[in-house]
Amino acid sequence: MTKKQIAENAVKALKKEYPDAICSLIYTDPLQLLIATRLAAQCTDARVNIVTPALFERFKTVDDFAEATEEEVAEYIKSCGLYKTKSRDIVAMAQMLRDKFGGVVPDNIDDLTKLPGIGRKTANLVCGDIFHKPAVVVDTHCIRITHRLGLHDLKDQKKIEFALRDLLPPEESNDFCHRLVLHGRAICQARKPMCENCCMNEFCKKKI
Repeated sequence: MTKKQIAENAVKALKKEYPDAICSLIYTDPLQLLIATRLAAQCTDARVNIVTPALFERFKTVDDFAEATEEEVAEYIKSCGLYKTKSRDIVAMAQMLRDKFGGVVPDNIDDLTKLPGIGRKTANLVCGDIFHKPAVVVDTHCIRITHRLGLHDLKDQKKIEFALRDLLPPEESNDFCHRLVLHGRAICQARKPMCENCCMNEFCKKKI
């Protein structure tokens, strides 16, 4: 079975297993998703979702964040970990959005990755979920499961992203990555994958 065939089978199997492919972060606009994703670095989505309601109630717009102090933002996000770095990035990100992008979140990866603290993973998530463009969100679940499936033997996130772009149907790639997160949490866990319960068992290369 070729990598392309494995990828096609994986898309079908995960779509059947997890019909609702949605981001687990709670947000109402592009700015909120951008900030929530930055907070999610080395932190669970569940914790981020606990923190963001008060944060977004206090700071509602790009200008609100751009005019905030790092210290005030930090008070809202302390439980997310690395809060000093994240608060600095959030304020600087908002200032760049205001000054360079007219207060609008960009709709492309090149511009998004110019923002402080924003890498390709976050940029892909925003492009896929907000702007409905083909996207490949390479997080730990994606790296682990696609490697076990035999789709690559890579470690570099950018190289994995482009390898998967070549294998996945563009219209399916974003939802596929969301489903990988759900599957990684439920079945294909890092330490003890439950292969006997996996919907991809028949074609997975099981590179553990």
